[in-house]
Amino acid sequence: MDKVAQYERVFNQFDANGDGKISPLELQQCVGAIGGELSLTEAEVAVEHLDSDGDGLLGLDDFVKFVDGGREEEKVNDLKEAFKMYVMDDGCGFACITPKSLKRMLSRLGESKSVDDCKVMISRFDLNGDGVLNFDEFKVMMF
Repeated sequence: MDKVAQYERVFNQFDANGDGKISPLELQQCVGAIGGELSLTEAEVAVEHLDSDGDGLLGLDDFVKFVDGGREEEKVNDLKEAFKMYVMDDGCGFACITPKSLKRMLSRLGESKSVDDCKVMISRFDLNGDGVLNFDEFKVMMF
């Protein structure tokens, strides 16, 4: 089952009255049913924020945004910030993650890896074979 079909199936479970929309109350009840906590006020704010057509309810497209955790643009911005943490000026001529910069960042995170280990990690996602990760390759790695 592909991602869209899975979202649609979950959406239909949340849509208790079958009207093709999810109300704040339905959202609150379903989040509670799966073990989460969401007050009615929080559900109302979430629906207001995600409601693309202004009807006070979530359609399937709005629901997908909710489940995916935000817009693609927000994800890309978050990735850019994460990418910057790994980058250091190692003379590659552009912003990139080198084995040395990856080793440094992993050390900061409490994970000890050798430069050779980092080369292997980078090689898995190094699409152009230059030995470093540019932002596009980093995006592929993170998704």
